[in-house]
Amino acid sequence: MGSVVTVNDILDGHVGLDLECLDRIYLNGYIPTLQVGGQVFTFLTRHLGKPIASPAVFEQIGTRFRAAVAAFAKANDIPVVRFGKDDRKIDVMRPYQDRLAAAGGCGVAAIGVAQEFQSVWTGYQRDGGDVPRFSFVKATRRVSCYYFYVVDEQFGPGFVKICSYFPYPIKVWVNGHEWAKRAARQAGVGFTELSNGFATCDDPAALQAICDRLGPAQVQAFCHRWLDRLPTPLTGADEVAGYWWEFSMRQIEVSRTIVFDAPRHARGFFEALVTDNLDLGRPDQIELIFSGRPGARRGRKPATPPTFKTKVVTRGVDVTVNAFYKHSRLKQYLKDGRALRIETVVNSPDDLGIARRLTHLDHLQAKARAINNRLLDTERVGQGCVLASPAFARVAHPTVEEGRRAPALRFGDPRVMALAGALATNVHTVTGLTNKSLRALMTALLHTPYSIGQASYDLRRLRLKGLLERLPHSNTYTLTPDGLRFAIFYTKVHNRVLSPLLAADQPPAPPPLRQALRTTDQHITDYLSQARLPTAT
Repeated sequence: MGSVVTVNDILDGHVGLDLECLDRIYLNGYIPTLQVGGQVFTFLTRHLGKPIASPAVFEQIGTRFRAAVAAFAKANDIPVVRFGKDDRKIDVMRPYQDRLAAAGGCGVAAIGVAQEFQSVWTGYQRDGGDVPRFSFVKATRRVSCYYFYVVDEQFGPGFVKICSYFPYPIKVWVNGHEWAKRAARQAGVGFTELSNGFATCDDPAALQAICDRLGPAQVQAFCHRWLDRLPTPLTGADEVAGYWWEFSMRQIEVSRTIVFDAPRHARGFFEALVTDNLDLGRPDQIELIFSGRPGARRGRKPATPPTFKTKVVTRGVDVTVNAFYKHSRLKQYLKDGRALRIETVVNSPDDLGIARRLTHLDHLQAKARAINNRLLDTERVGQGCVLASPAFARVAHPTVEEGRRAPALRFGDPRVMALAGALATNVHTVTGLTNKSLRALMTALLHTPYSIGQASYDLRRLRLKGLLERLPHSNTYTLTPDGLRFAIFYTKVHNRVLSPLLAADQPPAPPPLRQALRTTDQHITDYLSQARLPTAT
């Protein structure tokens, strides 16, 4: 039998480039001073000098903006495209951007127009009085939105979307890898391209330093640059008065790309990952179990609904691993047949406990990079987990830690095995572990109620054994390296060694193994007979 190839075999010695970088960056633009009804009233009366704060002014500003967009497109010979209902906008506009980029130009490649639902201010007239009086409330309305697809001198392809109705929300999209490519060329760092990434590089350390420089200042500069060039509903006088856009993070993708020295090693990584970590399921969608789930039974819902899920999607021969948590996800896939791409996709910074404003991008990127790295560390441990005898004894027997008794985690105990399976769930690399999330997992694995008190007891003994660490100022725990080894070692030995061997005298165990067990059983029976001991019947 040939030797088994693991992810550690492939990651150690077959990596040509390992790079961390911001990937896609999607922002919301909002005007902080137009977020409540009183601010709208002040804008219309004190700033614009209108005698009546009437919503009719919204239409006047919108009409002026739409005319400015038409004049801008005509003066600069920019195509205007009206999106159809089912159009994928990037596919429609990419040819325009590609043509402009191929010609070495920068500017607006095309303008897209779409009717979309937006949260906008609307006014209604209040009863009473000789002078009309209006109140303002937020409502969802179908309005015109303009997509300015641009080629930027620093970021390359991107777009700025501006709503034509008050308070004129904005969306901005750019790509961090494209920024890094342009910065590398300017710095004289040679490289070859991967689609949306890098395949090789003459100076990987210099390229990583370039990627590390990308942060809120560069993204903010892009936003200011294009708001100064494009027609907008607000004017320079509005900006001076404090009525201008600020930006918050809508969706941020932070990636780690590991390019292997040969495509076969990239394939080998995913084959090892799939073989080690997946149970069989439907061909197009498979559940990710990462080292098994003791006692799991299909079709039964846990008493406490979990806030996460993990799955693998296979299309053809490509595999994508997805771990979902709240609004965000962690994904892992094969890039261009030769690279491993790990991405943390943050659809709501609140999921990671980070404020939404763009100024917090560096903090979010640091947390997302740590998540990417923890996933890979988990997979490394998963295929090389061995508990040395002292560590096993410390876990499996009662000990005294920090002056307190730490109860044993005995191998084979149903609750302990379920606990190991819960800790082996891969989504903890994203979320950490809480009393609530542990209860959801344990209820599903044990098929019996699992109380807050039981969860507190188990979290305490896991922490005292050095298997969990509590994050400062929170009730969230993360696994230590020993915790990963404990969870995966216990689960693998139970699910993949003991359970199959105990049933190995019956199909589907292979005939040679069944014959060997029958021979062993016969020798033991003969030995007991010679010792004049009765054999079990």
